[in-house]
This record gives sequence, structure tokens and C-alpha cells, in this order.
Amino acid sequence: MNFTRRMAGLALAAATTVAFTLPATAQNASQALSSASVIETIKQDGVLRIGLSIFRPWSMRDLNGDLVGFELDVGRELAKDMGVEVEFVPTAWDGIIPALVSGKFDVIISGMTITPQRNLTVAFSDPYAYSGLTILANNELTKGFALEDYNSPDVTFSARRGATPATVIAEMFPEAELLLFDEDGAADQEVLNGNVHATMGAEPSPSEYARLYSETVNVPFNQAFQAAGEGFAFRKGDPDAENFFNNWIGIKTRTGWMQERHDYWFRGNDWKDSVAEQ
Repeated sequence: MNFTRRMAGLALAAATTVAFTLPATAQNASQALSSASVIETIKQDGVLRIGLSIFRPWSMRDLNGDLVGFELDVGRELAKDMGVEVEFVPTAWDGIIPALVSGKFDVIISGMTITPQRNLTVAFSDPYAYSGLTILANNELTKGFALEDYNSPDVTFSARRGATPATVIAEMFPEAELLLFDEDGAADQEVLNGNVHATMGAEPSPSEYARLYSETVNVPFNQAFQAAGEGFAFRKGDPDAENFFNNWIGIKTRTGWMQERHDYWFRGNDWKDSVAEQ
């Protein structure tokens, strides 16, 4: 009988220990997970570091050399809501993901299309913007072209190195030659100069160029390709950052703030006199 009572007492003590240990262990795991998040780093440092590349109208420099654009509004609003300062880190597009992974900034907010290939290296938030690609073509070089005529060894495209248009061009027009540049502006200029037949870009940039230089270039098809969403990119294995970014995007979308800022930069003209033509 004494032995039985002793074993029962030991079992009860063990169960009590487990009952108290499990919540503590879960709490410790939660604290460790939270402390490893980039959100905690941002709060401790008091600054949000954002990687971006320069391409109109997502991010540009105004006539004073200051950074402006849709992404700048998003980044500044995000930092304000976090109660921290913001630092923008302009980075060449083909090196922006490696720079994020190596810790040179906390997050990419730069119109980055969410793709499975990129998702192998970085994590994405929910989309905060949506766009599609259109072709910007040189009038003289592509006169009378149907879509299939662009897929020819005699046709040359230009595109920004490492950007989604370069991938889509290679997939849609594998027979065409593709010249790569570090900036969207350089790729567009090649079309304007008549050095290449066409490029592709996210709207509204191609349509803007077509309106500004209608005698030279046009958007030949009333069709958007590879329509997809753009998300914040951050380092993998950070559920705390994913939760925060998704909640923030959701709130700014539901209140109409995100749409208002997007419409200002992508549909309005009020800002264009303050930015040099590209």
C-alpha cells in the first residue's frame, strides 16, 4: 500500500511539474522566436532600413535629388507606424536579393513581383500592389508586327537586368535577342533611340512613354502580361515579420490609404513636373 501511494505521489508530482514546465517552455520559445525577428531588431535600432531600386514611378529622384515615389510613401508610412526612423538603401536590382539576405537592409520594398523562384530565397508579404507588363515598341522598327513577329532572331529587346520583364521576355520570345541594362531608364532609352525593337515594363510606365513620345514609340497591344502582385521581401524563417507586414498591409488597404497613394503616383500627374524626364 505504501509503495502504491508513493508511486501515485510521484506521478502527481511529475504531472504537476510538466503542467508548469510546458507553458514556461512555450513562453521561452515564443520569446526566442520574437527576439530573432527583424521587427525586434528594427525596434531596438530605432531605424527601418529599406532596400529599393530606382524605377519610375515606384521610386525616383526629384529635381532636388531627393527620393520620391510610391515606395517612398509606403516606406515612410511603415516607419512612422513603427515609431522608428527610415533609411532607404538604393541598390542595383540584380544584387538586391543577395543584399537583403546578407543583412544590408531589413526589407525590400521595391515593386518586387512575388514569384516561386524568388520565394526559394526570400519570404514575401501579402501583395500591397498589383501590376501587369506591357510591351513598349519602336514605331518604325515594329510597324505591322503581330505579337508572334516579336519572337524572331531579327528582333532585339532591352530590359533591366534581373527584373521580371527580362524573365518574361525570355519566356515569351526565346528566339529574340535580349540586351540587359542596370536601370529601366536605360532599357527604355534604347527603344526611343531605335537601337532595339522593344522592351517590356510594368504599367503605367510603358503607357506614359507612349504618350510622351507618341511619334517614336507605342504600346502595340491592349494586353497586360504576367499580371501579378508585388510584396515586401524579407529574410526567410521570420513569422513575426510576416505577421506584422501582412497586418500592416491589410489595415492600410482596408482604410484606402494604399489605394490613394497608388492612384496618386500611377494615375495622377501632379508629381511629374517635380521629377526629371527619363
